[in-house]
Amino acid sequence: MRACRVSAPPQAPRGRRVASVIDVEIVGVRVEMPSNQPVLLLREANGSRYLPIWIGAVEATAIAFAQQDVAPPRPLTHDLLCLLLAQWNHQLTAIQVDALDDGVFYASLIFEDGTTVSARPSDAIAIALRTSTRVVVDESVMDTAGIEMPEPQEEDEVEAFREFLDNVSPEDFAGGSAPDSGS
Repeated sequence: MRACRVSAPPQAPRGRRVASVIDVEIVGVRVEMPSNQPVLLLREANGSRYLPIWIGAVEATAIAFAQQDVAPPRPLTHDLLCLLLAQWNHQLTAIQVDALDDGVFYASLIFEDGTTVSARPSDAIAIALRTSTRVVVDESVMDTAGIEMPEPQEEDEVEAFREFLDNVSPEDFAGGSAPDSGS
């Protein structure tokens, strides 16, 4: 168990207007072929849409480490940030993917006191995994970039993702321009 689990129970942050958001589950990181570009996949908790976000290799590794509960001998950047949050007793209430602009996704760290901090979605998700923080997506972002996929049978899930990744590209969501790999 990681030492940096600092999240509070899911609730609306105080002092902040809450947009219409959708709870999502972190499916994980997949590699889009043939470019070998990592894709973070989020799945609507009570639906069948997926949100693919192209990310960098370092961020993909940070997310995979957190999902696999790999504890490096020394804290990585996201681990260090979680340790600082715990030390200073700052509670995250949610991570929100809140905007999509010209193919680039934006996210926010939402704290218990209503403070928000802008972040790349890949960094925010890496922190969410380490702190067991709720992840939400603004409904307008999901409506714009979400992909409807019927729920595959559990044994067919890996094959369905491979097929999905073989047929999707960043241009499908960016209006023709590929997002920055640092999303």
